[in-house]
Amino acid sequence: MALPETVEIETGETPIGSVIWLHGLGADGHDFEPIVPELGLPEKLPLRFVFPHAPVRPVTLNGGMSMRAWYDVLSFDRDGPADDVGIRESASAVNALIEREIERGIEAHRIVVAGFSQGGAIAIHVALRFVGRLAGLMALSTYMPIPKYFQSEVLDNPQCGDLSMPIFMAHGSFDPVLSMQLGRASADLLVESGFNVEWHDYPMAHAVCAEEIQDIRNWLLSVYAVA
Repeated sequence: MALPETVEIETGETPIGSVIWLHGLGADGHDFEPIVPELGLPEKLPLRFVFPHAPVRPVTLNGGMSMRAWYDVLSFDRDGPADDVGIRESASAVNALIEREIERGIEAHRIVVAGFSQGGAIAIHVALRFVGRLAGLMALSTYMPIPKYFQSEVLDNPQCGDLSMPIFMAHGSFDPVLSMQLGRASADLLVESGFNVEWHDYPMAHAVCAEEIQDIRNWLLSVYAVA
C-alpha cells in the first residue's frame, strides 16, 4: 500500500508518541494543523502529529464532484449503502502509516489514531481492527462505518478489539451534517461491547470548539500518562 502524502508537526525533539489525525470530507492534511499549538502540550510530552491527505475521488452525494475523500459517500442513512472498498483501501493506507511510525521508533502502544467526520470513521475502523495495542482512538463528530461487520471482524476476532484501549468520542449537539444521535449510537454500541469510551458533546455544529480542544489535551495527557 502506497503511503499517502502527509503534513507533519513535532512538538519537541525525539517524539515519544505519534498521533495520526485524519481530516474530514473535502479538507486536507493542513485542516487540523493549527490545533497542535492550541493544545499547549508540555515539553515533557513531545509528540509527532501526522496529518495525511486523502485521495481525490468523485463523491456521489456531492453530485459526483471530485474532492479529497477517504471513501465515497453513498448515503447518510446508517443502514444505507456504503463504500466498503473505499473504506478498506483508506484503512490500509492508515495501517501503512502506523507501520511507518513503528519503523521510525514509535511503538504501537504509543500511537493514537484520530480523525474528524469521515476521517474519524476511518480512524474507528482501523483502531478497532488493529492487531495489538494502540495508545488510543480519538473520533470527532463521526460514527462507526459499516457496522454490519463489527461483530464478525472485531468482537469475534480474538486478535483485535482491545477493550482497554482509551477511546475519546466527541460531537456537536447541533451538528447538521452528521447528527449527534449517529455518533452517540456508535459510542453506545462500543460501551455495550465493553470498550473504554470517554464521551463528550458540545453546543456546536459540525466543528471543533475551544472546550473540545482542552478536553483533547487532557485526554492525550492521560493516554501518555503525563501528569
